[in-house]
Amino acid sequence: MKKKLFMIGLMACSMTMLGQIDKNEKKQESWYFKLGGSYFGQTAATEFPTVGGNLPLSRTYVGGKLVSEESVTGSFGEGFRTGVTAGYRFNTRVGVEMGVNYYSSSDKTMAQTTTDQIFVSNGKPVYNFKSVGKITAFDVAPALVLFLGEHNGFEPYSKVGVIVPVHGDLEITTDAIAPTGVASPATVAVRSVDQVKPNPTLGFMATLGTSYKLGKNISAFAELEYRNFTVHGKTKETTEFTQNGQDALSTRSNAQINTNYVDRLDVNSNNSMTNPNGVDSTKPMDELSSYVGISGLGLTLGLKYSL
Repeated sequence: MKKKLFMIGLMACSMTMLGQIDKNEKKQESWYFKLGGSYFGQTAATEFPTVGGNLPLSRTYVGGKLVSEESVTGSFGEGFRTGVTAGYRFNTRVGVEMGVNYYSSSDKTMAQTTTDQIFVSNGKPVYNFKSVGKITAFDVAPALVLFLGEHNGFEPYSKVGVIVPVHGDLEITTDAIAPTGVASPATVAVRSVDQVKPNPTLGFMATLGTSYKLGKNISAFAELEYRNFTVHGKTKETTEFTQNGQDALSTRSNAQINTNYVDRLDVNSNNSMTNPNGVDSTKPMDELSSYVGISGLGLTLGLKYSL
């Protein structure tokens, strides 16, 4: 709620400033281009979704007994971004921008279990594993810019806009020491890589920045940007599955490799929890849709060239 009020307030302030522009102010139409790099820190941590049937928990077992358990929370809003931006000034106060950015998040642990021995609990084996997620994405970001006036080479400004992801995915890598079900060898090192494709989404951004003139057409700029949006999963595909370093993806069924995310599971879903006939291994698995947050506060530094 606070985030929405912040956005509404900033937009209202921007429109107020727009209305105060002197009608007699000399028009200075111009194009400019920006190249910059950013680092974002996460601003809101939420509980991660279920990963491969494993709850977002960090568990530790000793001697077959659970000795610690905690929820795994976080946001994929922490990471690095590079981008180019084209801007157009209608006059000395108002402009618009269109940014094209590539974003790579930091690795985030989404679920893990640590145990000193493999055992069975409630009919399921308990073994060592760790699932780590990472988001990479391209986005476009149109924005309205309000310039606050130049003084001693500095020109502060604010902007509000939207973020539209156009391509990207969530990659989840799971490493495990799992039981084989036979006496020898009793365990196997398993590694799987899953690619989660998202549904279309829309995010919001608000920025305060300033440029400093280095020459007639060149300026340096710095921006403090808040961004927030969530991404809902659409499909998941296992792209890598190895056992003791050997490719074993061909041993997996279609249901084990592919997943369709849905809003509701019922008796017709391809999921053993609700379908009395169990899972059809020749078809993708149906699982409930989940989402991850990408909220962050970032600092962008770069160069600006004005025509």
